[in-house]
Amino acid sequence: MASPNVIEFSETNFSQEVASGTLVVADFWAPWCGPCRQLSPVIDKIADQYAGKVKVGKVNVDENMELATKYDVATIPRIMLFKGNDQPIFLHVGTIDPTSLTKVIDQNI
Repeated sequence: MASPNVIEFSETNFSQEVASGTLVVADFWAPWCGPCRQLSPVIDKIADQYAGKVKVGKVNVDENMELATKYDVATIPRIMLFKGNDQPIFLHVGTIDPTSLTKVIDQNI
């Protein structure tokens, strides 16, 4: 079950969301990707844990190819953190455990 705190990022809203000044966690994924499905509960947990403090969202790379190209997303899942602009301050390729992701978020809030 997806968290109501996870935003669906798209080419339409992405720039505005990452430029907000709030820390943003973006999960680049696709529905057919097994590791992406494994990561989904971690993203939901982080979104719930940091609700109101951090924006957490997902970018479907199949539906948002321009964003995937802009950020050179060739392998998914890919987690990026943004703060105040559209340049990532953190990048991780592959699955990540909640503790490791929480540590990175806490260092950047």
